[in-house]
Amino acid sequence: MIKLLSIAIVAALFLESHQQTVGKVLLAEIPEIKPHIDDPSGSGDWETFSNLYKEHPGKICHKPQGIEATTLSGLSVAAAGEVIFKNDATSGFVCRNVDQTQKKMCSDYRVRFSCHPPFCGGGVCWTDWFDRDNPSDSGDWENLINLRKENPGKICENPLYIEVITTDTMTPAISTGEKFQTFNPTQGFVCLNKDQKSGDCRDYKVRFGCPCKN
Repeated sequence: MIKLLSIAIVAALFLESHQQTVGKVLLAEIPEIKPHIDDPSGSGDWETFSNLYKEHPGKICHKPQGIEATTLSGLSVAAAGEVIFKNDATSGFVCRNVDQTQKKMCSDYRVRFSCHPPFCGGGVCWTDWFDRDNPSDSGDWENLINLRKENPGKICENPLYIEVITTDTMTPAISTGEKFQTFNPTQGFVCLNKDQKSGDCRDYKVRFGCPCKN
């Protein structure tokens, strides 16, 4: 089935496009792409960077600084609640059907990348990493309101994106299989120990993607 989807590189250059065989990327200055079939009912949804980079020459920077994946219905990966095999700017995004519980199939995802200027003519600039809490009490609270108080002037007023990884292995939060209370750029990140099967969250650190200043 051919579905309609939007594809883009992060830089406030968002245009609508059609579904690709290898994935979906937000493309700048291209009004429409020829549609292809993408069916996660096979082995899963494979939005690998290498294939996307080849498929869209000149539209994705060589070394993206970040990646964001959402379902075609607009859900974040955390909200979709699926087990993700890969989700990083180097490898791209992969959701495998074999990793899902109750023989559930992966959702259909789209991805976009953030690139440093001058490639995207402005785009997203990332903050330093922040790790204000350990999961020894009720969980790991990397909430934006406290991070701002403890790091004045270090986080922009309206972050566009959030990236969360473990402090030990640098594993993306969405690839750990844990459940999260909060995971968005306007509130930050919260993992509660009571929500985990193991009884404890892993220790996480966060950073925020902000509009680059001229």
